[in-house]
Amino acid sequence: MSTVLSAVAWPYANGPRHIGHVAGFGVPSDVFSRYMRMAGHDVLMISGTDEHGTPILVAADQEGITARELADRNNRVIVEDLVNLGLSYDLFTRTTSGNHYAIVQEMFTTVRDNGYMIEQVTRGAISPSTGRTLPDRYIEGTCPLCKTPGARGDQCDACGNQLDPTDLIAPVSRINGETPKFIETTHYFLDLPALADALGAWLDEREATGLWRPNVIRFSQNILKDIKPRAMTRDIDWGIPVPGWEDQPTKRLYVWFDAVIGYLSASIEWARRTGDPEAWRKWWNDPEALSYYFMGKDNIVFHSQIWPAELIAHNGGGSKGGKPGRLGTLNLPTEVVSSEFLTMEGKKFSSSKGVVIYVRDVLERYQADALRYFISAAGPENQDADFTWSEFVSRTNNELVAGWGNLVNRTAAMIAKNVGEVPAAGEFTDADNALLAKITEGFDTVGNLIRTHRQRAAISEIMHLVGEANAYVSATEPFKLKSEEERPRLLTILHVLAQVVTDLNTMLAPFLPFSANEVEKVLGGTLEVAPMPRIEEVDDLDADGSYPIITGDYTNVPAWGHRPVTVGAPVAKPKPIFRKLDPNIIEEELERLGVDKQ
Repeated sequence: MSTVLSAVAWPYANGPRHIGHVAGFGVPSDVFSRYMRMAGHDVLMISGTDEHGTPILVAADQEGITARELADRNNRVIVEDLVNLGLSYDLFTRTTSGNHYAIVQEMFTTVRDNGYMIEQVTRGAISPSTGRTLPDRYIEGTCPLCKTPGARGDQCDACGNQLDPTDLIAPVSRINGETPKFIETTHYFLDLPALADALGAWLDEREATGLWRPNVIRFSQNILKDIKPRAMTRDIDWGIPVPGWEDQPTKRLYVWFDAVIGYLSASIEWARRTGDPEAWRKWWNDPEALSYYFMGKDNIVFHSQIWPAELIAHNGGGSKGGKPGRLGTLNLPTEVVSSEFLTMEGKKFSSSKGVVIYVRDVLERYQADALRYFISAAGPENQDADFTWSEFVSRTNNELVAGWGNLVNRTAAMIAKNVGEVPAAGEFTDADNALLAKITEGFDTVGNLIRTHRQRAAISEIMHLVGEANAYVSATEPFKLKSEEERPRLLTILHVLAQVVTDLNTMLAPFLPFSANEVEKVLGGTLEVAPMPRIEEVDDLDADGSYPIITGDYTNVPAWGHRPVTVGAPVAKPKPIFRKLDPNIIEEELERLGVDKQ
């Protein structure tokens, strides 16, 4: 058994999340975490809302409310949406908690005292019309390296290189289009060149494992070639105060410095809330512990360079030496699991342009497992993918309903009609044994695919086995076995089908947790096959106020593998578990989006 940290990207709280977000960080991390728990590993799945930075301030100003009020509102919306999607966090918290502030400041102080935070005078951008600081992300221009328009002041998405606003050609403010004014300002910079050798050695070690997705490891190694110090403070009054600069209230820690530390602070908060404040160390200080970080590809740089650099600097592992503080030597990521982008009807998601499908809107109209199935079967795992309503309807109707739903329904209906309970088996035929063997072998195949982050292949394999089971029904024709002489054979077939459905349901539980619990009940089972998350209102541990968290008890999950069906379990006439979708919804949804129909 391994100790596994499932570190899930922190959704930004400037608004509700769309399905492109949860396709990148949400569903893949939950499938992996649920499977690893079933496989016997000790999993800690953590995340929270990222609530600092200028976009929050800008959105709050537009609404005439405070940044905290906006963060509070969106935090709750995001928490509710992620619970309704069934994401099994041990703790989903927020970056405005007192605990997070304390851990971030402790990390900063240790990194600074180890010599990896250096003060430098730089040029900062301000708005000529308002006098307010313009953060890097709110300045756009042409990339000086690849010459692509629309590059941001911190990074060019086209070539992936980190930038400074002063690097941009013809920079303008994204807020009002004016040309920014650059003035001198002092900031703390993370001395990345002093950490480059250690970062490079770590990435080479990670590449040697062969586990990282090729695009992630290549990108991560490439950005080391032109590494330079990066500012870790900002001229802004919304964020975590800078230790030592308390007399400068308009200087705060960079939102990305503080956000990635959330993985550690959330683990510590979880431990404190369980009553064992040191329990987090099992995932962070034990060098044998494993950690997997889930995100979209636009966040690779922060997880494969900035966060590992912070950890190395904290541990004293760079060229300047140093020693870890109270938190001890902290583990670097085992793997950065980055998904590609999900587009929508061929267009890039953009909330500001109305090209968006919010998680809440989908879950109000459709089953959560239908969305989870689409993301798992057709999501942007290792290449960009496109969400279309026609494919969503097709996969729901032709695979979930006609494939898996049909197998469950016909199995339960035949058992209910002929026996009323799961029957005992008689003598198995070669066909029975062949199907049962295929299903049992499927656990190893599917489990290995999920463990190595090939979820599309995993669910494809499961649906192939569903097809084998449906073919078995067609071949054995139990519905034709009506005489007393044929009854022993009928009962054996029904027993085989009950066993097959039970085992396939175990395999599908990480992907389809809501329906997994329903399928278990249909066949008279009493287990909670897929424990569900819940929302709890909690008091801040270190400051005034309260907030909602996501948590849950996921300890009593069935083991990954064959589980003998319970003979005698009552089976009643079933109701369909999956809802078949009317093809007319395609046109309705496209009209809702304002997308032209082809």
